[in-house]
Amino acid sequence: MSILELMAAPFAECLVLVAIHTYLGIHVLKRRVIFVDLALAQIAALGTTVGFLFGIMPDTPGALVFSMAFTFLGAGVFSVTRFRHEKVPQEAIIGLTYAISCAMAVLVVEKTRGADHLKDILVGNLLWVKWSDVATAAAVYLVIGGMHFLFRKKFLLISDDPGAAYRSGISVRAWDFLFYLTFGVVITFSTRVAGVLLLFVFLVAPSIFALILTSRLLLQLLIG
Repeated sequence: MSILELMAAPFAECLVLVAIHTYLGIHVLKRRVIFVDLALAQIAALGTTVGFLFGIMPDTPGALVFSMAFTFLGAGVFSVTRFRHEKVPQEAIIGLTYAISCAMAVLVVEKTRGADHLKDILVGNLLWVKWSDVATAAAVYLVIGGMHFLFRKKFLLISDDPGAAYRSGISVRAWDFLFYLTFGVVITFSTRVAGVLLLFVFLVAPSIFALILTSRLLLQLLIG
């Protein structure tokens, strides 16, 4: 097998990852919750780690269920901690959530003596991704992307001008929960492949360059 054949699936996976994460990254930057990706990724990883504590291997459907359940819990926390007149920045709550999730994951890994598992959580296994993994990720992200396109006006209004969203009568907290819920699904699937650290780069780096260069959403996505 040539190097091009070996790297074809990982390269395709990177394209799939950067496509959905550029869009989500733009929302994250506008909302000024930069580390929400890291926090949700760590929560998803914590779910997988807890599953491992109960004997469920990381690359199994059972581990995905654990990871998704923990991520949905995180989505609920982030949606209810956003207030119209906030005394504490939501970024501080997100950072605290990340630190607690990371500490708990370390404690669980220590309990199970799964040092290799902790490494996989941080760095992923992108180089060994299969075409079936690429197809699954593309299908899931396409569904999530379709939902965001369908409700794009509300999502964009809340990200661009939350004050106007509140004044228009939109249930910001409910739409925030849907946003973080779909975000959590993406993060759950992405963390299994790319790991926590690379995932953060995929979310932030392309969207930063895109926002610097243009204010038009379509061009931002293309640049990302």
